[in-house]
Formats: sequence, C-alpha cells, structure tokens
Amino acid sequence: MRESGWALFDLIVREAPQRHANPWTFKGDVQVFEPDFDTLALLLGVPAHLQAPTQSGIPALALDVWVSYEMRRAGFHPDRVWPRPEPPRVLPGEVFEFVNKLPVADRKRLQATISTKGTGGTASANLLGKNYVKQVDVVMSSWATGPELLVSTKRMDSSFGKNAANRVEESYGDAKNLRLRYPQAALGFVFALSARALTAEPDTAAWIVDLLGKLGREDDAYDAVALVLPDLTPEQETGSDEEEPAGPLEAGTIDEFPGEAVASPLEAVLAPPTLEAEARAALGQLPPVRLRHEEVPTELDPGRFFAIMCNRILDNSPVNFHKEARALRAEPRP
Repeated sequence: MRESGWALFDLIVREAPQRHANPWTFKGDVQVFEPDFDTLALLLGVPAHLQAPTQSGIPALALDVWVSYEMRRAGFHPDRVWPRPEPPRVLPGEVFEFVNKLPVADRKRLQATISTKGTGGTASANLLGKNYVKQVDVVMSSWATGPELLVSTKRMDSSFGKNAANRVEESYGDAKNLRLRYPQAALGFVFALSARALTAEPDTAAWIVDLLGKLGREDDAYDAVALVLPDLTPEQETGSDEEEPAGPLEAGTIDEFPGEAVASPLEAVLAPPTLEAEARAALGQLPPVRLRHEEVPTELDPGRFFAIMCNRILDNSPVNFHKEARALRAEPRP
C-alpha cells in the first residue's frame, strides 16, 4: 500500500499543471502566495482511493508531499527540500554534488545505486531538538546552513474530541523543542481537519481552530500555522479511533548507519516499474476531494503560511543564497 501511495504521489506532483508556475501573485495591490490547491485535492484523494488507515502513514504523507511540493514551486532547491520528489526521500544535496563531480563511469554507477537502492539516504528526517530527537515531516537543510525550514503536519479525520487535546499538546512540545535548537529556521505547522467536524462536533472544531491560531502567535513557537479543511465523505475518511504514535523517537537516538548485511530502510518504499503503470491507471479513479476555504480564518490561511515560511527563510539568509526563490518573489505573476 505504501509503495502504491508513493507511486501516486510522485506521479501527481511530477505532472501537476502548476508545478512550474510562479506561486507569487497579486490580490489587489497586495503580493500573496497562491498555493496549488488542485494538486492538494488530488493528493488527498490518494489515501481515500487506497483506503489507507492512519497507521499506514499514507494519509499524513499527502500533506508532507504537498508542503514540500509548494516549497519547490517557490524556487527552493528540490534536493534540499525533504521529502524529495523521488527516492531517496531524505538525502543531503552535498551527496549529489559529490557524485556529479566523479568520473563518468563512477558517477553513473553511484547515481543508479542511489536511485534504485536508496543508498546514502533515509526514509524520514530525524532531527535533534533541544532535548530529544524528533521526526520532522518537511525539512529544508544543507551542511552549510543547517535546517532552514521545519514543518510538522497532522491530520484528523475522526475521533475529534478524543485525540484533539493530544495532537495540540504534542504540537506545543514539538515547537518548543525545535525552536530552542534552531532559532533562525522557519518553523511551521500544517493541520488538516475533516470539515465534517464543523457540523458533527462544532464545539470541538471551534476549540481546535482557536488553539491553532494561538500556536502561531507565540514568539517561541511556530512562525505560522495553516489549516486545511478537506470536505471528506465518510467513505473517504481514513482516520481511526486509535491514536497516532507521536512524541520523541525511541530512546531519543538517531538511527545508526546500517552495516553491510542490513538492508536499506528505503528498499521497502521504492516503487518498482510496474507501479508506474498502475499509478497512471489509478490517477483517473481518484475520488474528488473538495476543500473548504471559506471557514478557514485569515491567520490560518495556507497562502499566508507559505508566504511567511518563504520570507523567513530568505530574510534569514544572505542575498546570494536561494537565488531562484528570490527571483520568483521579486517578479510575481500579474
């Protein structure tokens, strides 16, 4: 299921009509970031099509893939925004720079090894915060800069009252843990809440939205928070009554390098060629997922979120860094 999910996610972002469009534009006289919500709607349809439960990780991956896709649309280097649009999902850009400087024969051999076996990469980005190691869903980093973007994502399709307090409490802790070690990084949080909560449990939904807004106002927490409201049918909801595992990684350690006899952790998620054809056939069968924009408060608007993330990265780096991202921001679409 996870292989099928990645094959669909990759196909959607690779062929997204807006993938090369400058996301910066004008709303009246104000320059704004315009996210590609059509691509998000397709990505959210993948878990529904696969009937993927929360424990599979696929529902949450839809958000991770979208956030990383939007940062690449904004002009940031595709190999430094994780998860990458192809395996390995997490791999330092300096590895590619080293490989590209090798003699042709060695370069082709290593490129093939990296792309087919995931050698040198990992399936997730695990970062040491102030007090513990945490898996961060979307990261932009390099050896020269350290982490410049740290985004956590959460998704809640059901059991709103049962899990809401835990999700928000974890988010506060994660923000503090990461902010104190990486004070200059753009730190964000994206939360997807099934729009059914607005009518099924309106008090709980209002409480969640209120707390999300407050998460983005704290000086030592997130720079910005975004809310996404997918209008899911009961058949499309992928949550369960079981709580998602969260918190620090076990024992607070970073994964050791595997030995010669240990398989790469990425081999389980690399898509064989047959999945490409299956994904293309399934693309036209994805259930339509409508997004509710009118109920999202201004301070939780995804466009505002991405604008703050991009501006913080660019404002906290020298002018000769991220040249493409600066050029796109400087010349928005009419």
